[in-house]
Amino acid sequence: MTAPALDYGSAGRIGVLLPSVNQAAEPQLRAMLRADIGIAVTRLKLVDSSEASLLGMARDVEPAAELLADAGVGIVVFHCTAVSTYSTELEASILARIRSATGLPCVATSQALVAALQALSARRVVLLSPYTAAVNEREAAYFAQHGFEILGNAGMDCRTGREMMAIAPQAWHAFATRHAHALADAYVLSCTTVRTAETIENLERSLGRPVVTSNTAVAWYCMRKLGVAAGVPGYGRLLARAGAA
Repeated sequence: MTAPALDYGSAGRIGVLLPSVNQAAEPQLRAMLRADIGIAVTRLKLVDSSEASLLGMARDVEPAAELLADAGVGIVVFHCTAVSTYSTELEASILARIRSATGLPCVATSQALVAALQALSARRVVLLSPYTAAVNEREAAYFAQHGFEILGNAGMDCRTGREMMAIAPQAWHAFATRHAHALADAYVLSCTTVRTAETIENLERSLGRPVVTSNTAVAWYCMRKLGVAAGVPGYGRLLARAGAA
């Protein structure tokens, strides 16, 4: 029997810095990326959404990013929505530190979400998350600063990553449809460690608008940065139209 062919990243390799508690991003990104794009993952300590914990996640970003550079990645992603949308100043500082440590292009989840919404011509958005009100308010302020009109902003008041991961896809579908807004151009299901991937296409049919998640935005954005033009079906309009920048 011939062994199946393996692809180790012939179209490019992405390095991902994840919160240590995250269980969702790796399987979702692997499903959302083309098979010839490789992934290397390193974790940074983060298990809850307290302000101290969010700010602490970036403490060891340089050595973690250097480990990803060792793995031959072409781009490094700081992949935590709550931290990267904490403020534009923190976002810029984290990315500057990664570039300085690795010499590689880098992106934050926050940037990928902004770029995805712009590509979809979505100006009026509804933000939905598993977060507490304080995290939601910071995230809404970040998007407003980038020119978006926030029509709705609701969270499920989860404080730990495990609570976030425990929310079933069906619960996300019900939550999003309860917060439907007739004027919305798009819906953002925020957070990298939630099980939203399974419901994106059903939600798009129910809401009649694009649905962007933190993981679809990063998969789409990284494929563009790597010059990969093929779309990936099954995870909503954004990824179906993935293309080179």
